[in-house]
Amino acid sequence: MTENGVPPTAAAKRTRKRSGGGRSSTIRDVAAQAGVSVATVSRVLAGNYPVAADTRARVMAAVEALRYVVNVHAKALSGGVEGPIALVLKDITGPSFAHVAAGVEQEAADRGRLSLVCATHGDQNREDDLVQLMRQQHAGAVVLVGGVNPDDDYHRRMTEYAKALDAVGSRLVLVGRPALPDGGPVTVVEYDDRGGAFQAASHLLSAGHRRILFLGGEPLISSAERRRAGFQDALRAHGVPYAEELDIPGPYLRNSGHLRTREALRSGIDFTAVFAGTDMVALGALAALREAGLDVPGDVSVVGFDDVPFAADLTPALTTVRVPYEELGRTAVRLALQGDERLSTDDHVVISTQLVIRQSVRTVQ
Repeated sequence: MTENGVPPTAAAKRTRKRSGGGRSSTIRDVAAQAGVSVATVSRVLAGNYPVAADTRARVMAAVEALRYVVNVHAKALSGGVEGPIALVLKDITGPSFAHVAAGVEQEAADRGRLSLVCATHGDQNREDDLVQLMRQQHAGAVVLVGGVNPDDDYHRRMTEYAKALDAVGSRLVLVGRPALPDGGPVTVVEYDDRGGAFQAASHLLSAGHRRILFLGGEPLISSAERRRAGFQDALRAHGVPYAEELDIPGPYLRNSGHLRTREALRSGIDFTAVFAGTDMVALGALAALREAGLDVPGDVSVVGFDDVPFAADLTPALTTVRVPYEELGRTAVRLALQGDERLSTDDHVVISTQLVIRQSVRTVQ
């Protein structure tokens, strides 16, 4: 006789009959196949209760034979499994965001967590809906990535997100976004935009460049404003006056870098170097310079920001600022899952950036 008084062969026969027709196996099917109770199957799968070795072996053999898959959603709702890590960003096609996603996925996997990637496409209502959905799904953390306009409405929404998630044991993490003025149950992981921009601009200025075309990001966006501030810090440090006609904002897109550089050339603006707000913008700038018959770095020097994989493969290889995007993603997950340890650790981290010098800058007299 078995644990629940049912002969194994009869149990197996009834299990095969119930699981026919392509229906997914249930925990009751596993119990019948192994000749144990449903409670025993639950204990074996949870691994949090002592079970005899031979009983555990029978249960796992039944799980394999029936191809039983634990209903993770049901277990999450009942507290039986830890919730997923949700990454919410504007666009999943950009190389920078892709590396943040890789870091989130790797850290989540290392900690036995499922990770989900959700794109908003710039739709605020969709962001609201995704955060609410992740709250209902008891996500372990919701990670929001990307520059924003940190106005009062933004601060209000983030505060509401943070409180709503905290109420169900989840955590809001802001990556590459500024901290909330009133604090709250939120984790912030930033990188040193301003310091990185200062390094890049200082490199050009130290090489003798005084007329630098700055292709920054869109006005009011937090990351773009920090990079612009770093650029202006470097000008002041080197005693070079700020020239408004050289500061041309726009979206962080290759096409935008191309158009802005082309228009600057056509308008006759004098410059010997380009500081692109991202490597994608730098790629567009390089194309426009070559179309105009200009050599890089012989005629015009170029620096970028991000150090995406293709930067080192360009001709010439691009001098740029390295942002550790994968480390941002890993740090976001690590801090979000600290739980009670948060009381003794810093919940606002700024990760340093690094200037990578390659061949796209020359010294001028």
